[in-house]
This record gives sequence, C-alpha cells and structure tokens, in this order.
Amino acid sequence: MKKSEKTQFIDTLAEQLKVANAFYLTDISALNAESTSRLRRNCFKRNVELQVVKNSLLKKALEKTGRPFDELYPILHGATSVMFSEVANDPAKLIKEFRRTSPKPILKGAFVEEAIYLGDDQLDALVNIKSRLELIGDLIGLLQSPAKNVISALQSGGNNLSGIVKTLSEKPE
Repeated sequence: MKKSEKTQFIDTLAEQLKVANAFYLTDISALNAESTSRLRRNCFKRNVELQVVKNSLLKKALEKTGRPFDELYPILHGATSVMFSEVANDPAKLIKEFRRTSPKPILKGAFVEEAIYLGDDQLDALVNIKSRLELIGDLIGLLQSPAKNVISALQSGGNNLSGIVKTLSEKPE
C-alpha cells in the first residue's frame, strides 16, 4: 500500500470512528474461510460493518479523531478487526451467537456511547446494553403507567358508583 493510499485510508477510518456511536475491536484470526464468510454474512444481516485493519493504521486513525481513545491503544496488537454498528449491542449479540459454534471472534475492546469496554469478559455487559429505541420504549411505558392506573381506577370506581346508585334507587323506602 502506497503512502497516499494509507493516508486516505486513515482519513476515511478516522471519519468513521469520529461519527460512530459504537464500534468493537475484535480478533477474528484463525477463522477459516468458511467461518469468516459466515461471520461476514451475519454482520451484513444485522447491519454491522466488519473491517480488518492494521493496528498501526487504526491507532493513527484513532489519534486523528481527537476523541479520548487512549485506553484502546494497549489492545492494538495481533490481528484486529473493527465492527461498526448503529445499534450499540448488535455486534455483542452477534459475537456471542457466533461463538456458540466457533471460539472466535474474541472481543478486545469496544467503544459504546462515550464508554470504553476492555477485554472479552465485558461481552455479557455489552449484550445487555439497551439500544436507544429500547430505552425510549421503556421510558414511554414508564410515563404511561401512572396514567393507565388513574384511568383504570376511575373506570372501576365508576362501575362501583353506578352499582351503588342503582341499588339505592331500587331499594324501597
């Protein structure tokens, strides 16, 4: 790769990293061609972009973003691939699902919504992170709950009140 191509690749990768809400650094080395192809197909189905990158170029791109990615530098050794996703926990779910049949990919680190996760032991925590849409749904449910309780109480109280009035009106004096 020529120096101009490297510079262009670093610029492109830095721009992706700058705008990304979530990206995962993984090790997919030692996967055979069939497994790699299956992983790429799964990534495509889940709208996750998978790129294999050189660590030196990735480090330069991370530095170029101006964001605080210093904690990720020590894990940039060996084979590294980057998974970009709009939904924060999709790559984690994909990795966990894929590892039922294969020992890789191994999670090296992740950047999710301004937080950095290091190590493969963080995979379960990343799987349980709720997406933005899930959080909005939970919030709407919580906001609707008191209103539903009030309406339910009024409706049941109205039925009781009408029954009492009916009973009193039918009662002989």
